[in-house]
Amino acid sequence: MGILQIFTLLGALGMFLYGMNLMSSGLQKVAGERLRSFLSAMTSNPLKGVLTGLGITTVIQSSSATTVMVVSFVNAGLLTLAQAIGVIMGANIGTTVTAWLVSWLGFKADISVLAVPLMLLGFLFSNSKKDQRKNLGELIVGFSLLFLGLSFMKESVPDLRQTPEVLEFVRTWASYGFGSVLLFLAFGTVLTLVLQSSSATMAITLIMLSMGWIPFNMACAMVLGENIGTTITANIAASVGNTQAKRAALSHTIFNVFGVIWALVLYKPFLQLVGLITENLFGLPNPAAEGFVVSESNSPEGTAALYGLSMLHTLFNLTNTLILVWFTKQIAQAVSWIIRAPKNQEKEVFRLKYISAGPLATPELSVGLALDEIIHFAKISKNGAIYAKRAINDAGTDKFEALREKLVKYEEISDRIEYEIAAFLNGVSAEEISENTSMQIKSMYKIIGELESLGDSGETISRILSRMNVHKQCFDAEAINDLNAMADAVGDAYDVMIANLEAAHRGELTNISNAYGAEDRLNNLRNNLRDAVIEKIESDNNSYQTSVYYMDIVNTFERMGDFMINISQDLERGYINK
Repeated sequence: MGILQIFTLLGALGMFLYGMNLMSSGLQKVAGERLRSFLSAMTSNPLKGVLTGLGITTVIQSSSATTVMVVSFVNAGLLTLAQAIGVIMGANIGTTVTAWLVSWLGFKADISVLAVPLMLLGFLFSNSKKDQRKNLGELIVGFSLLFLGLSFMKESVPDLRQTPEVLEFVRTWASYGFGSVLLFLAFGTVLTLVLQSSSATMAITLIMLSMGWIPFNMACAMVLGENIGTTITANIAASVGNTQAKRAALSHTIFNVFGVIWALVLYKPFLQLVGLITENLFGLPNPAAEGFVVSESNSPEGTAALYGLSMLHTLFNLTNTLILVWFTKQIAQAVSWIIRAPKNQEKEVFRLKYISAGPLATPELSVGLALDEIIHFAKISKNGAIYAKRAINDAGTDKFEALREKLVKYEEISDRIEYEIAAFLNGVSAEEISENTSMQIKSMYKIIGELESLGDSGETISRILSRMNVHKQCFDAEAINDLNAMADAVGDAYDVMIANLEAAHRGELTNISNAYGAEDRLNNLRNNLRDAVIEKIESDNNSYQTSVYYMDIVNTFERMGDFMINISQDLERGYINK
């Protein structure tokens, strides 16, 4: 095997992987936000979860993308651990569709003949001004590259039958009985870890089998190893997530490892069952029969080997799911025992809720998660305003210091959340994004800046109250009632802002007249309170210094209203005026 042939093989593998990723990305973009809503809606019980995972993975052709999505949703609290386990089981079944596509189209039909014309069609679609056509073009180009890469891989793999000494060396590794099974299982695991794609490893295994490199039983062992290796993607995604996300990823590993264990214990009977099903269903030779050899890839034996391996992959995941789907609660309990919740839960209260597991496979899905996080950020910010109101009422009491510390903490939290959301959006922006997605990201950058300013406002009020306490001054009952009215108006403005954020997320935001109404009410209240306090100063019914503190707080509340109307205007630019 010459150096040029090696590089051609590696290039073909790269083309296959790139095509797989591009096709998966295009499919996810075409499906868009519907994937997230479907995943959230169809998981009320384990069986529905399995069907959901099966359906989504069949559509997007990537179990890794599905499991990463699941980990993100568990991290966000959108899915329970038990629901996530069901979806992951279904994703494992869904990923077997790829093997059947490769077996049917990649080996038995010369799809590569159509690949180049299809790429032209994909190129024309990808240059369309409409996002949906662009995404469809990406899907078509990915599909074409996948099968072109597969074709080049088949052509680049040397025929070992022409080099008997090399063929004998390869077969020696398959002559150690059950030790060879474990050896090829380990090889499949490592190869999947390296490639980060069980579909790519499956394609390589199919090629090795069809070329006569390895016997059918060793190819089956590689497939079992691939099912272990593929779990690493979800675990990587969960490594930066919360406890529940880590548990969901671990459940994926436990599910697949358990399956491999029972498959190894029943290895020969399991292979015989696969062989009999292949023989009776397709009318082909039994690939698990004694003395079965693939002489030519296009022979009935070659077809039987390909179909048999695909059948094993499907039957393994289907059987494993049918066994374990009834034990989702027990699996959830087991991973909860292995991965314990932190003793100090307070540390997790204010961490990112939706995006800490990292971006999803496409910018469109990631942007949806970012808006989820922003809505969560807005609700945290409102809690800060509630504590500011309490601080006003408890100024000069023993309770004030604890409230002041909370407001300082909320300001720090706001800074951190703004930074982390911005970092997430930077990662999304680095991808190829549509014009619409770009507008939404720009609006999000502005919104998180305004939300951070809202967090600062609560801390500003605490500093004003601290200075007033130092100078041993306090508000009278009337002033406190006025400030409470202003705080309540701010709370109403928060409700309007959050409602607009949620409406934008649902695609239902049509105007922001409610935000302008809330802003007008705050401005009018501020003006009335300012006029009233000026009258009190002039009539000597109020001390000047206390009035200064009073107006500083009133003005701070009014500025909070300005920040909130800015957020609604940013939503208008990003989600209405498209």
